[in-house]
Amino acid sequence: MKFLSKYDNPKNIRFKSFEKTLKICIERNHKTIVETGTARGKTKFFFIKKYNWKDGMSTTMFGEYAKFVNGILHTCDISKENINNARSFTKKYSDFIRFYVKDSLVFLEEFKGKIDLLYLDSLDGHDPLAASEHQLKEVKISLNKLHNGSLILLDDKGSKTNSSINFLLKNNYKILLETEYQILFSK
Repeated sequence: MKFLSKYDNPKNIRFKSFEKTLKICIERNHKTIVETGTARGKTKFFFIKKYNWKDGMSTTMFGEYAKFVNGILHTCDISKENINNARSFTKKYSDFIRFYVKDSLVFLEEFKGKIDLLYLDSLDGHDPLAASEHQLKEVKISLNKLHNGSLILLDDKGSKTNSSINFLLKNNYKILLETEYQILFSK
């Protein structure tokens, strides 16, 4: 997975946890990734779209991983602008990505099939109570779509993860990796 090295940017503060997560995905032959909250990027002068490394660039990394393993990334965001930005960053991997402009709860409810890696990063964490409740709903909706080897990566530890961590631990999930920003779970 040499392609990952290009994402190891000093501004990508989530890189190490993404790298570890994708290495486990390779070991477990994971091919189906579901992401709520697509990487937004940012628009600079004259509407030039650029990477926003503080976002972590998850959609781009996951898209390239999906191409690498001949898998599929399903990414959902409530904002059409965010989805359009992500489409522009991921053109090289477009055959391996499905984009959805939907509320993540509706998207997850309607999703068919099993999920190998579930990455939850929807709803900004400015209101930790609302964000935590939202993420917990996402986890609960997704449980029957996961299998024993599935991974769950929670973003924005401390603002969105407050309810999900305890719920997952009570439901026999174990923490595989914990950083300042993210927590990775599996059974």
